[in-house]
Order: sequence, then structure tokens, then C-alpha cells
Amino acid sequence: MERVVIIMGLFVFVGVKYALADVGTATSYDPPYTRKYVDVCILILFKITCFVNSNDTKPFDTNSTHEALYLNVATRCNGNQADQFPSGNLFISVSEGLWDNGAACGRRYRLKCLSGSRKPCKDGTIDVRVVDYCSKTPCPSTIVLSNDAFSAISKSQRGKINVEYVQI
Repeated sequence: MERVVIIMGLFVFVGVKYALADVGTATSYDPPYTRKYVDVCILILFKITCFVNSNDTKPFDTNSTHEALYLNVATRCNGNQADQFPSGNLFISVSEGLWDNGAACGRRYRLKCLSGSRKPCKDGTIDVRVVDYCSKTPCPSTIVLSNDAFSAISKSQRGKINVEYVQI
């Protein structure tokens, strides 16, 4: 009788651990992650002025044509700090529901692919870190993964998958 109680207690404990996870959707986004491609560049008084396709209307000036191709765009969490990105590039941007007015910055989540079209899921889980707020309006998914994070849990390169996630 005592063994049955211990075994049942173990099942309840393990079940509670997995019952705390949330379910949402995930998509991926392309690098460069801290830079944004510039749409239009014009030459004004020996400086190249570039305009970015975003809500920000401030132009970016440079003396170099090479530098004009990209504009540094800070993440909403840690600006242009390169050390905010974890090794292996397993990081995410989150939608409004997880953003929590910026408190999500640096949070870590354990993700598991649940389903998607054409059975995209790989076995196992990955641990990721929040580095940004989803910049698209509306955000295409609950979580937007770096390409490396997306390919770690999904066999497909693009698309939307269903994921289980828990804060760790």
C-alpha cells in the first residue's frame, strides 16, 4: 500500500511540473538581429543619408557606402550590446502577452515543438532567452525565434508551429 502511495505521488509531482507549461505559436525571423536593412539612400552634401522602412523617420548619415547598407537598430532589451545574445543564438522576441512592459527581458524559457503543418517537430526541448519585443504589428506568433532556435526544434525552415513553453 505504501508503494502505491509513493508511486501515485510521483505521478502527481511529474504531472504538475508539465501542467504549468503554456501553449502558443512560434515563427522565426532572419538575421541580422541587431541591424536593419536600409531601404533608400541618397547623397546629400558628401554624406549618404539613408531611410529605414520603419516607424522611425529619422535619417541615418554615414560617409561610407558600405556602412550605409545597414543601420544599427537596438533591441528593446539591451540596445546594441552583443553579449545579450546567448551562445548558439538561441534567443527570442516575444509578443505583447509575454512582454510584460519590458520585464520579459532576459527571461529564459524552455520550448518544445508540439505540432505544425507537415509534421515539422524535432524531439527534445531548447532553452532560449528573451532579447527583444516583436516589432511586427500584429506579431505573427506568441514567440518569434531566431533562425537557429527555430531550426533546433523544427525540421521546416519557415512557417508557424505550435509550441509548449515554460519559464525557467
